Amino acid sequence: MTGPAGAVRERDPGLQPERTRLAWRRTTLACTVVAVLAAKQAVHDEISPAGLIAAALCLLVWLGFLRVAHHRIRTLGGAPRPAPMPARAALTATLCTIALAAFAVAIVV
Repeated sequence: MTGPAGAVRERDPGLQPERTRLAWRRTTLACTVVAVLAAKQAVHDEISPAGLIAAALCLLVWLGFLRVAHHRIRTLGGAPRPAPMPARAALTATLCTIALAAFAVAIVV
């Protein structure tokens, strides 16, 4: 970035990294609520092997998403210019979100 008279300015860290951390935390909270509700629905009336498997899959996917989100929140920590999110982590977060939604729908339907 250049300022007046061609002087190079440092990136102002401002609130953008903080907003991104908060967005990851909100997304993690929403993912947690979906996983808990899906697991609760899976074992709502009776505990069956299929319900236990569905609840276990929800838990596994939730843990995967939680790991990616926690790593990203830590990466955004104190760096004025955090590194971009690796493609593998972005793909993992996306797949965990889609899988959790699919498990939740399968349990309800």
